Amino acid sequence: MKGNQILLDHMGEREAAALMVDGRLSDLLIEGDAPRPGTIYRAITDRPVAGQGGIFLKTPDGQAYLRGVKGIDAGEHLQVQVTGYAEEGKAIPVSHKLLFKSRYAIITPDAPGINLSRSIRDDDVRDGLLALAHDGMEGCAMGLILRSAAAGADEDAVAEDIAAMRELAEQVTGDTDTGAETLTLGDGPHVLAWRDWIADADVVTEVDCFETHGVLDALDEARGPRVPLGANASMFVETTRALVAVDVNTGADGSFSAGLKANMACARALPAALRVRGLGGQITIDLAPMPKKERKTFEATLRSAFRADDVDTVLAGWTPLGHFELQRKRARLPLSDVLA
Repeated sequence: MKGNQILLDHMGEREAAALMVDGRLSDLLIEGDAPRPGTIYRAITDRPVAGQGGIFLKTPDGQAYLRGVKGIDAGEHLQVQVTGYAEEGKAIPVSHKLLFKSRYAIITPDAPGINLSRSIRDDDVRDGLLALAHDGMEGCAMGLILRSAAAGADEDAVAEDIAAMRELAEQVTGDTDTGAETLTLGDGPHVLAWRDWIADADVVTEVDCFETHGVLDALDEARGPRVPLGANASMFVETTRALVAVDVNTGADGSFSAGLKANMACARALPAALRVRGLGGQITIDLAPMPKKERKTFEATLRSAFRADDVDTVLAGWTPLGHFELQRKRARLPLSDVLA
């Protein structure tokens, strides 16, 4: 099936959203048991970690860890926001720089000023959005970023989004109570799909639409490590305790260009394979054999593929053994955990 579909359903008791692009599963969000990214706590500082510039915090959902802080003593109250999912046995990762994010607007309490997404290039559109932004933030010292989705959106919808995020931000940052408490929850899969999947798409909300539109079949495939890359090639995406290993194979293709073709296909398919499987952390790619002169071509293709991905990913580079390494934020729960 051609085109984009956003499907909103449930898997058992868990809320879930799937993005299908031309009949293939491109992204997946499933409610988990861990605290949602975006959740904001009033936390209590516990103990610093000597030599690491971080501190453990007490929250209603357990221990959290805040990096890059100095001069904070135990027993202080601090507002922090969940930034991702914790590895097994580790503390919840949090930041003290709060963001209040919706489809069109992001309020930034620690970064004053009004900014527009760089992808909005039309001068008339920019001028109109800037006028909306200044009206919506009049008398407020916090910052505002208007996202790319605001371009071409209904002006009233953008204005309402700005007002709602500003009100929430002022309510949370104005909190003066004491004790560990959850001040606001992060968004669930259905809201995240509306918020972040901004490409034109048909939205399907019927009960059991995952089954009728092929999502469950795609999930059965994603539970296994193999990702087909064409007629012959494939890659295997497998997790270990330390990292995610990606092994690229040419299959039965023994031609001179088989390795390069398989590696290019891997570069294009890898972001979706990681999103759907909910994988992050350290990622090492064992590529099929190809000439060293083609490494720049592979890097450019990989960089282009991840540019369209909404999960922060750093392309670390080549190892002495010829592997390529990435570092990716843990923005999803592993599929193997939520479907266990």
